[in-house]
Amino acid sequence: MRLCGTCALLGLLFWTLFDSSACLQAVIRPDKGTTVTVSTELPLDQCSVCTVSGVNDTQTSCLSSQSLVPEVEIKLLFNCSQPIEQAYTVVIARTIECTKDACSPATEKPQPSILTEFTRTFTWEVKAPEKILVSLDILGPGLMEMSQPCPNGIQYLVATSKTNDKGRIQYCEGGSVTRFDLLNEAVVSLQVKPKAQVDSVLFQASAGPLKGRKMDITVNSSTTVVITRNPKEPECEVCSMDGSTPNCSPTEKTLTNVEKLSLEFSCLKPQDVYTVMIKKKIECTKTSCSPAAGAVDPDLFKDFKRSLKWDISVPERTVLTLDFPGGLNEMSGANNCQDGHEYSVSTTKSDGEIKTKSYCKGGTVSKLDLLGATIVNVEVPKGGELDSTAFSVKAAPRGGRMMSVTPDPDTIILIQREPGEPDCSVCENVAPKQKCNPRRLELKDPTNTSVEFTCPRPQDVFSVNINRDIDCRETTCSGNIVQVESSLFPDFNRTFTWYLTADPTRTFQLDFPESGMRQIPSTETCPDGHSYTLSIYVRSGPQNIGTFCKGGTVTTILGLYRGSMSLKVPGDRKLDPVDFKLTVGPETTMVAIVKVNLPRGVSETDFITANYPGDFPDDQQTQWDFTVPGMHNYSMHFLDHTAPECLNKEVEVEYHQNGKKVTKLTLTDPQPKHQQGNFNMVLKNCKTNRTLQGLALKYKVSVMRSGHPVLCTVDLTKHQGVSLQIEKVGSDPYCEMSIDSEVKEKINVAAGTKASLSFLDCPNEDLRLTASKVIGCQNLASCSPTLLTVPKLDSCLRMPLHSFTWHIRISQDRTVDLMSPTGSLRQSLPGQECNHSLSLHVVEGDGSPIGDFCFDGSIEKVQVHANVSVTATTQNFHKRKAFLNVSFTQEIPETIIYRVSPKMSSPSLLATPNWPQGMNPPSTVSWIVTLPSQYQALMQFVNISQPKCKDRHTSIKVKMLGQEEEIMSRREDEQAEDKLLVPHSFYLNMSNCIPDEGQFGAVIKITLQKKTNLLAILLGIAGALLLLLIVLAVVCIVTKKKKKDRMNKESSIYIGKGNIFRPGDMHFTKSRSDNESHVYDSIDETMVYGHLLGDSSSYADSMQDHFKGIQVDSYQTFTGPVDGGLPVIKEPDHEPEMDHFTTFLDPSETFIPSRPRTPIDRQDSLGFQDRRMVDNELYTFKSTGDMNPIRLSGVDMEPQPPISEESL
Repeated sequence: MRLCGTCALLGLLFWTLFDSSACLQAVIRPDKGTTVTVSTELPLDQCSVCTVSGVNDTQTSCLSSQSLVPEVEIKLLFNCSQPIEQAYTVVIARTIECTKDACSPATEKPQPSILTEFTRTFTWEVKAPEKILVSLDILGPGLMEMSQPCPNGIQYLVATSKTNDKGRIQYCEGGSVTRFDLLNEAVVSLQVKPKAQVDSVLFQASAGPLKGRKMDITVNSSTTVVITRNPKEPECEVCSMDGSTPNCSPTEKTLTNVEKLSLEFSCLKPQDVYTVMIKKKIECTKTSCSPAAGAVDPDLFKDFKRSLKWDISVPERTVLTLDFPGGLNEMSGANNCQDGHEYSVSTTKSDGEIKTKSYCKGGTVSKLDLLGATIVNVEVPKGGELDSTAFSVKAAPRGGRMMSVTPDPDTIILIQREPGEPDCSVCENVAPKQKCNPRRLELKDPTNTSVEFTCPRPQDVFSVNINRDIDCRETTCSGNIVQVESSLFPDFNRTFTWYLTADPTRTFQLDFPESGMRQIPSTETCPDGHSYTLSIYVRSGPQNIGTFCKGGTVTTILGLYRGSMSLKVPGDRKLDPVDFKLTVGPETTMVAIVKVNLPRGVSETDFITANYPGDFPDDQQTQWDFTVPGMHNYSMHFLDHTAPECLNKEVEVEYHQNGKKVTKLTLTDPQPKHQQGNFNMVLKNCKTNRTLQGLALKYKVSVMRSGHPVLCTVDLTKHQGVSLQIEKVGSDPYCEMSIDSEVKEKINVAAGTKASLSFLDCPNEDLRLTASKVIGCQNLASCSPTLLTVPKLDSCLRMPLHSFTWHIRISQDRTVDLMSPTGSLRQSLPGQECNHSLSLHVVEGDGSPIGDFCFDGSIEKVQVHANVSVTATTQNFHKRKAFLNVSFTQEIPETIIYRVSPKMSSPSLLATPNWPQGMNPPSTVSWIVTLPSQYQALMQFVNISQPKCKDRHTSIKVKMLGQEEEIMSRREDEQAEDKLLVPHSFYLNMSNCIPDEGQFGAVIKITLQKKTNLLAILLGIAGALLLLLIVLAVVCIVTKKKKKDRMNKESSIYIGKGNIFRPGDMHFTKSRSDNESHVYDSIDETMVYGHLLGDSSSYADSMQDHFKGIQVDSYQTFTGPVDGGLPVIKEPDHEPEMDHFTTFLDPSETFIPSRPRTPIDRQDSLGFQDRRMVDNELYTFKSTGDMNPIRLSGVDMEPQPPISEESL
């Protein structure tokens, strides 16, 4: 074999068939007795196997499959468009011919080198006479049974025949199997992958008579063993050697009462061909059974599939009790037991009916009480393990069941035996007055009555009817439909019936709870087993208005005159009734009125007429009142109906709506479609020919919404990093939201996208709109300070914004600084809660809460060394332009740092993050508290919780800023002070450990207190006393000087117009030394400042008389001539005494200036001085009203030194 170098020549012959690909040429000569078949499954135009012959290999014959003749050399050409290793398969078939004692060939030698490039399958078919066993001894490595492909590419397959793949077994090399025992037509295959090496000698074959399996069997007289061959399996005889000649059967053999009987099968594996049935009998009296247990030999036919059957006979009125060790589990449906062990228990009743239940091993059912003859079957798989005792059996006289029953007033209890149940009587009272009845018992007296059943499980035999009469002929009914009898016969099949009676023209009204009722056909049952049936009595007899289940659209039913309401509950269900409300209804001519509340949204509800599919009563009418939700359309669909033959009148369907004309239709007319509003439908029947089919109707009411969706297109491309979320929070299940035409329970609009939203029947208050924005700080360029603001969202979003979240993302070497844009922050804590108008919920990037904040507090800044999310919640986002100011700084060693400036007006409360829960382990938080000058802080730990640490310790440290010394340092195992007085700005640090249990958290209260300085107080008092002494000294000196100056000075007055008088003029009649005119009794300042009064004449008139015309030293108004020149005054030669008077003031400085002049200094200040009055005798202190506080020191005005990070 070689790859075609000469394919170029041969390929010319096939160029019309192939495009070229792989080409292989080989010369093959199969051995004698060997058939080689080479084939491909690909089409001939893609791959072929060609034989090459003729002079110079010029003749070719190409097929998809070639069978080679043994001992004939042939040249093959493989030409394929696919890889040839995968395109071709080679089957090398041989036959092993055997006689009774030999095989040919005795040693199997395959051709290991033939076509090794392909997948090869070597097959050996065994031919041997009947009942001759052929053994193939494997000469190579042993084999092992395997279900997976062999790893070395060499795989053996053994089958009983070519046509039977059921018993095929796969083997791989590397095990202990060294022989195959085969019969006629058995096939051994060896599959070899391409280029895998095959040994030159594989088997050594031998033949001999078939010796089947032998076993010795012992079966007692109460046991029968039936061995049966499966007809689908190969033939195999079973022979018993009970005499000189064997007794053989090819299909079945029955054994009983034998001891060590020798059985021989004519096949190698009879367990694959035969099944074994082991039958036993157990006979019981009224008190015992023999044998008392279902004994079994676990090893008898253990490797066969076995069926064990116990037939247990019991006398009448005997209870059979079976105890199963390990318990059983009852099977439901057609399920199979996992381990293959299946139990079935069949009991035959007295009427011949067989009741069977199936079980699996392992469960809670350990005891079965049975009545009548019983058969127990146990199915055991091949090789299944069995206990020596399958069950134990006991017999006892059939016991009864006794109970005490007290009927309610106006109640009748009827106990009836179900047809076909085994014999069992029900008895009233006890002996000797006991009365028994095998069929029924009726109890009427509302007294305690003993009821006894003669069978242990009467609930399987009897059913109970509990009937009650209710009178509704007055304004109210005499009772209500309440199942107070729930304690009676709880495990029996029960039927509660209430017989209702009203006036002949009136109705009784049944109002169902809010969940309503659903009508079903009378042949169906409700899922919870509770079926309600309403019947109305008319002249023709009781009419079944309908059968109903819990949960539906029917809310009220009105019945005319007389009727009954019944409830059926099976014995295996706990009574869970519907609480009806029974009242007297209005007058009507309808046999029944059914009120229906159709649901919102899309729905279809079925209804049927009375007695459906039977006949609706003659000359009667029924009404359905439908309540249709707003913005919904309804359509009527008649699904099935039968029309009667009317003797008078016609069948009509009427539709009534408020304000509209009555619509009358027939059963075949088109019914209303796509209508709105509440409506009534009345079905009227005629008088019918009762020999024919009567009126029956089944119809459907379909409802769909008629509202229009609210559409909104959201464009988030103009808001960088902003995303929206909308979710339903209301209870209306019919609100429908969609995004891009896809209905969603929650809508997410991703950042930077556009979306088309639709809202159908969704009130704004039932929707919650939230938004979020991502703010990134991954490099210096993107880390500029920013304000947290809420962008204006699309106006088509009509629901209010519930909250807005900013997700702030930073790198590991950055810190997020959060500050109020208008003031400070306050953490919401007990005692300083934030109101509901605004809340800022701050969490770390991993979801760990930091706290809830609002404005107007003592926190100036919050620094977080992590990603942060801030969620703002407020009633109106449009009223606030910005929520927080965010900046980015270098990383901090702590997780969180608060910068706090306590207020003097009220204490400040501070708390660890996530209060009242604990801090994250092992995180660190710090507070930098800045105090105003002259104030100190009282720090109190209002609430503190310490954990039990698993690793590290918690830490609370306090130290003043700028100082290294700690004024407090405590761990979790140390008692911390409740209060601490800190004189200056300080630093508070808390660190968490890794807790084993508990959590670390604290609330701190900081109160500012004014500092008290005793030295300053003493110095102030001394200074005040010294100042007082100085003032007194000055007052004394000034007073003394005034007295001296008064005796030597004269007043000088300057008048702008008129005569000038000087002190030297002697115009007084007396000299100053002779009179007392210079002595002032009083000085009227209004005279001195008279020019300021305006109208001087009014002032002169108001003067006292004793001041007129008297020479006194006072200022008077000049009344002389003013038009003439000034008089000439001769000045005396001597100089005046300068020590006794002061020169005249400059005209610009007089008290009568030509124009006002405002001094520069504040006149209302104690520091202001009018220099015109300094040397004047009238100069004195000036009062300016109340004294203003004067700052005596400028210390308070000095700014606080900035706090640097290094000082911490």
